[in-house]
Amino acid sequence: MTHEILRPHFPWITLVALIVIVGIANPAFFSVSGFVILMADVIPLLIMAIGMTFAIYIGGIDLSIQQLANMVTVMTTVYLAQFGISVALLVVLVGGLFGIISGFVTTRLYVPSFVSTLAIGFIALSIAKWLSNQRALFMDATLRDAHFGWMFGNTMGVPHELVIGLLLAFFAWLLQTRTPFGRALKAVGSGELAAVASGIDVDRVKIFAFGLSGMFAAFAGLMFSVKLSGGDAQLANGFLLLAIVAVLVGGTPLTGGVGGIINTVIGTLIVMVIRAAMVYLEIDATQQQMIFGIVLIVAIALTIDRSKLRSVVK
Repeated sequence: MTHEILRPHFPWITLVALIVIVGIANPAFFSVSGFVILMADVIPLLIMAIGMTFAIYIGGIDLSIQQLANMVTVMTTVYLAQFGISVALLVVLVGGLFGIISGFVTTRLYVPSFVSTLAIGFIALSIAKWLSNQRALFMDATLRDAHFGWMFGNTMGVPHELVIGLLLAFFAWLLQTRTPFGRALKAVGSGELAAVASGIDVDRVKIFAFGLSGMFAAFAGLMFSVKLSGGDAQLANGFLLLAIVAVLVGGTPLTGGVGGIINTVIGTLIVMVIRAAMVYLEIDATQQQMIFGIVLIVAIALTIDRSKLRSVVK
């Protein structure tokens, strides 16, 4: 079998190999209950990565998602008393609006997506600092439990946040694979000129993709805020890189048009197993980043579509 035939399967092969290695080192890793808890812990990352997938799938990138999530944690905490459960709709719409603005700046003002989204992220960060007065905010526990207690309960041992994450992943998968919009996404990611020639409104598709990225980032921020019972302009720091890694290691390259939501789910699980391995194998903190980086480089090198390296970021 050639490398090109195997390449689409490398993400799940990598995942299985990592699970086996970690499981041999620590058999407790194969515990179903423990694995479910680990999966529930990475749901905010999964949701953020799903949104990022739409941006990368079209050949762009969204560097604003971390700051959008931070802003949403503050907004949720500040406005929970005023809007109740409706604050969830408010913050998701705000996230979508920020994403749409990123898409508009990228498509209509011809600013590369890594620049436009980075700038939008700075705006979101400034709003978060202004609303929070540059300090950590704490959510009223009674209000949180009354409106969002259902989000972090469990039924028959299955955490509700895991169900929420899988439902959002299923929705995104349907959007990508079963709708005209999803086919347009693939066409734009595979080749903009060909998409334009086929009559696709490329600008509208891109704007909608960035809007979805913003909405998913906002939902991840909502989960951060409710789970940690508060908001802070730095609460989601560190998740931008992990979200990008989850998408790329899962097999959706920066060149776009390949991969998708299922790949991102696999990529998120790979990130989860690597992080767990660092704990189970008792690897020194100074060596963790080195090992993590090596695994990521190998996985990305095996999955990236080299035929499209002529334009890495659009």
